[in-house]
Amino acid sequence: MNPYAGRKYVIGGIIILTGIIFIIRLFLIQVVESSYKSTAESNARRVEIQYPARGLIYDRNGEILVYNEAAYDLMINPSITGSFDTVDFCRILDIPRQEVIERIGSARKYSLYKPSIFMRQISSMTYAIMQEKLYKFPGFFVQPRTLRKYPRDIAAHALGYVGEVNDRDIEEDPFYIMGDYIGVSGIEKSYENILRGEKGRKIYLVDVHNRIKGSYQGGRADRRTEVGRNVVSTLDADLQEYGESLMGKFAGSIVAIEPETGEVLALITAPAYRPSLLVGRVRSDNFRSLSEDTLKPWFNRALMAFYTPGSTFKTVNGLIGLQERVIHYGSEFYCDLGFHMSGYSVACHMHDSPLDFRGAVKNSCNAYFNHVYRNILNDTKFDRVSEAYMNWRRHVLSFGFGNTLDTDFVNELSGFVPEDIYYDNIYGKGHWNFLTVRSLSIGQGELGITPIQMANLSATIANRGYYYTPHVIKEIEGGEIDERFYERHYTSVDSAHFEAVADGMEGVVNEAGGTAWRARVSHFTICGKTGTAENPQGEDHSIFIAFAPKYEPKIAIAVYVEHGGFGNIWASPIAGLMAEKYLYDSISRPWMEEYVLKGERLDLE
Repeated sequence: MNPYAGRKYVIGGIIILTGIIFIIRLFLIQVVESSYKSTAESNARRVEIQYPARGLIYDRNGEILVYNEAAYDLMINPSITGSFDTVDFCRILDIPRQEVIERIGSARKYSLYKPSIFMRQISSMTYAIMQEKLYKFPGFFVQPRTLRKYPRDIAAHALGYVGEVNDRDIEEDPFYIMGDYIGVSGIEKSYENILRGEKGRKIYLVDVHNRIKGSYQGGRADRRTEVGRNVVSTLDADLQEYGESLMGKFAGSIVAIEPETGEVLALITAPAYRPSLLVGRVRSDNFRSLSEDTLKPWFNRALMAFYTPGSTFKTVNGLIGLQERVIHYGSEFYCDLGFHMSGYSVACHMHDSPLDFRGAVKNSCNAYFNHVYRNILNDTKFDRVSEAYMNWRRHVLSFGFGNTLDTDFVNELSGFVPEDIYYDNIYGKGHWNFLTVRSLSIGQGELGITPIQMANLSATIANRGYYYTPHVIKEIEGGEIDERFYERHYTSVDSAHFEAVADGMEGVVNEAGGTAWRARVSHFTICGKTGTAENPQGEDHSIFIAFAPKYEPKIAIAVYVEHGGFGNIWASPIAGLMAEKYLYDSISRPWMEEYVLKGERLDLE
């Protein structure tokens, strides 16, 4: 018997099996698998992303704050880039040959097959020349884009700006690819998904010279572009611009709110920057300059600066004292040029004494509110001072302090209202009392409050006990603003107590002895409260909160002027001018306006 007889069957089987495998693989490649066909076709196709125009941003009166202007990016697809006339190419773009080589190298490192930006935002003239000669430069094409434009160079921190996406943006949202633009701050970031629209796509057949020969598959693979939706902001452009002019000589912020809605009428932080500086090819240089500016124009003081509220906080402590029934409207305390107890003294200015609650608010009496706060922390309803303190803190938080207000602004900070454990860690549990934390009675000490929170306090008093979450968008095209902006937030203090505070704030501005006569306007009533925040780095900060008119108020406002001294020096006149500008669109006290605009202290008594 032949020992090799069976091997021919094995070898034959192997040959047959191999043939079957090849046949199946060829079938898959030629019939089932389309990637090879697509790869071959990609050499004859050009995929162009169609970028939508971003939605427009309007002010509350229908004036355009942000619109779009055409721009063009020169794109490169390294996989089909061949040899070309670099002399002509460099002449058109006005760049050296070495830079062309480096940019092509960078594009190849990013992706050999995916298009990327070779040069962004070329001029319209360059675009026209390049379009005529693109057939000479295989692998290059022009991508139409839009740039943001500003009819008025205002509200930079509120509006925000648009910048190129980074790796993190792309990783978090597959909508974006390298070279896309995204809202980086302000409204542009908060409402990015609404403003950005939906990208489209057009696929063209091109010849070996990269010239378009027609639409691929008759356009069936194209995708339609959807432009971004427009939004109407709550900002009043005239008031915003006026406020920025008033703060031109100062550092600080102004926040103005419509009490009955929570809509932010103006959000000013100074120093600021012009939004047009962050548009176009000069953006990178301007970005660097702004970042290096020691005046910190990037810093959004209205949302992120922590200040002690000073005497403006006496309104809160007074309301808590009334709510806890440790004082009543007629309660009187003597002021001997300050509060004096157990060797400790808190100074106060000269005024009538004793004062009742309204008079204490009007005259901003330090002694009165030290007595109020002592009564709050020594309340016999509580076994320990720490319990009374945490009850006080609960009331304070209900005014929107100590947490973010959950606005639609990005980068809003929470401020700081310490818990009892904070003092336990410093002094030991059970080893601190009213005298230890007495500075909180007049808005000093460890409190950290942001200007938008102080404006919200003013709105809360204007509404007699509740507030709406401050927000900067009024309407969205084809949509609605978030329901949370329609919700009332009530404080833990009964609404009945707020009228007494409003009466005292009326006296602050409009009566003899009041601490804010520079905010006074003859033809309507402004209710306000001055404050002076201690500043270990220099002169104290000037603070003022106000609302107007007293009944059915239309504007609530907070003004901080860093290193401005007493609240009536700068903050109160700025608030009075802002209120008059908004309510009457005119100024009846040009001398006061000139005083603020010059930024020079004068005796206006």
